Amino acid sequence: MNPKPYLHPSAWKSEDVSSNEHWIVTLDAQDINEIDKALAAVRSRSLEIPQLSKDDFVVPGVALKMREVLRQLEEGHGFALIRGLPIERYSKVDAARIYWGLGAHLGTAFAQNAQGDMLGHVRDLGADWKTEMKARGYQTRLHLPFHNDSTDVVGLLCLQKAKSGGASRIVSSASLHNEFVTKRPDLWEVMCQPFCVDRRGEESQGQKPYYVTPCFNYLDERLFVRYNRTFIESAQRFPEVAPLTAAQLEAMDLMDALCNDPVYYLDMSFELGDMQWLNNYVVLHSRGDYEDWPEPERKRHLLRLWLRTPGFGRLPAPFADRNSDMTAWQQRPRPPVFDASEIAAELAH
Repeated sequence: MNPKPYLHPSAWKSEDVSSNEHWIVTLDAQDINEIDKALAAVRSRSLEIPQLSKDDFVVPGVALKMREVLRQLEEGHGFALIRGLPIERYSKVDAARIYWGLGAHLGTAFAQNAQGDMLGHVRDLGADWKTEMKARGYQTRLHLPFHNDSTDVVGLLCLQKAKSGGASRIVSSASLHNEFVTKRPDLWEVMCQPFCVDRRGEESQGQKPYYVTPCFNYLDERLFVRYNRTFIESAQRFPEVAPLTAAQLEAMDLMDALCNDPVYYLDMSFELGDMQWLNNYVVLHSRGDYEDWPEPERKRHLLRLWLRTPGFGRLPAPFADRNSDMTAWQQRPRPPVFDASEIAAELAH
């Protein structure tokens, strides 16, 4: 395969998107009225997550905005932010119903871990992903390096903000790919070769504790980037995994340097009620460390969705192994809990 730039709207730089916030979709009073009516209908029928479907959450006007969000995710810049949901008006249970209902207009929710959690809680449990091999980034307040998740789209809803810090930072992995192509085609070739990635204790019976995939993948003239250096390096703990080569380390060093270059990244603050949506194949995300409030009810709290969207019916063959994990997790979907002690117990497992 010859290296060539990926000429697509998803290959953006900071200046392309920071000066024009067309990626922010604002909900107006009419939208909120539609959402409230849909929520009332859901409550009257006692519909709960994960059974709640797109057809159950009827919001004709908002659905048009969600259609534009989906177009941006699949065909445009690869990210969007929905703003304007008056989150303080809703209980956490109802906020989750709204979030799930709107997400259903983008795609189908997928389990996020081996416990089958369909709606994830992002809260600090004091975990340390650097030293605890089963710890996940959403269980800690520590800085998270740039990475992407394992499904088409990841979404976050802000229920509570941190006392300070915790800002989201995103970068176009498509744009970074193009830098490899034009400036270091030798390292582009390295990124197209397989890397071993740690499953972090979430393998199914009979599976290896790691999966294998290139960082740069292609299918149907489309680019698919998969990058998580933390999990690539932690896979080195397995004796059967070959040591990373000097070229692989150099390629990842270049990837990280580009990720952290202000020319490429976009900072995105979360306001209460904001919903961020990212296309994992062309966007990498990071988060700064943060200071939390001492009161449990005020602690930073986001809800997370992993979605399969219609435009990604075909995926590169190397993704099949990791996707088999999520397919297995999907067989035992676990409804979300909202009591603080139950959330902590759920995340601890």
